[in-house]
Amino acid sequence: MNWQRTMNRALVRFTGFQIERVGKAPSSPPAPEIRPPADPLTDRLLEAPVFLLSPVRSGSTLLRAILNAHSALHAPHELHIRRLRVQFDTKLASKAMAALGHNQADLEHLLWDRVLHRELVRSGKRFVVDKTPANAFAHQRIATCWPDARFLFLLRHPASIAASWHEASPDRRTPEAAALDALRYMKAVQRARSALPGLTVRYEELSAEPERVTREICAFLGLEWEPRMLSYGEQPVLEKGLGDWREKIRSGTVQPPRELPSEDQIPDVLKPICRTWGYVA
Repeated sequence: MNWQRTMNRALVRFTGFQIERVGKAPSSPPAPEIRPPADPLTDRLLEAPVFLLSPVRSGSTLLRAILNAHSALHAPHELHIRRLRVQFDTKLASKAMAALGHNQADLEHLLWDRVLHRELVRSGKRFVVDKTPANAFAHQRIATCWPDARFLFLLRHPASIAASWHEASPDRRTPEAAALDALRYMKAVQRARSALPGLTVRYEELSAEPERVTREICAFLGLEWEPRMLSYGEQPVLEKGLGDWREKIRSGTVQPPRELPSEDQIPDVLKPICRTWGYVA
């Protein structure tokens, strides 16, 4: 019958007292343009934020704690601000913001900046430091959001990173899976190093010569070096899932690094990045 064919073509289903058409999925709205602040002087509250970009298990919690001991630097736990999202519940809301010159990405940048600025003001310090490893995957957007942002790149021997990543959750990741997962972060950090200006720090050098390396970091940030950075003390926030939380980092002082792996201990999948970072010839 005609009415049956019409119903079949439309692919309708009844939901309560409404009829919903389900034959064709709605198209996704285009991604908003990622653009710098229209007026950096008024659109951003933060001054020259610092982003520590590193793979997982590369010593970023140690460096965060060292930086946080400086009187001008506030380096809280991992903040994951790039996962904070803004959405328009209605077309009118979108239209109203567009009339003000804001798209969705602009509003998210305002939110990120406000959250970090609030945290910085509460600390009473001058500059904020965010060390979330996943920020490496959004390095271009972060640089666009804060044109005056400064970047520290923390490297560690890739095989040591993979081994530590496996040891952190041995029931969840095999050594092979840990190496592949950690490699995603390493590649993201390398892309960021290639695209952005900044200072590269090696975990092995930080652990072996903390005064020399922290002096270099302070010089890069335009700050006076402070001896208390080397005895950073127990940090108020060491929570599992927001950075390292184990006894070594709780010691309050820089500990010697583990022995570097020999070349035959490096998984094949990690050898290219080891060469790129200069850990093997």
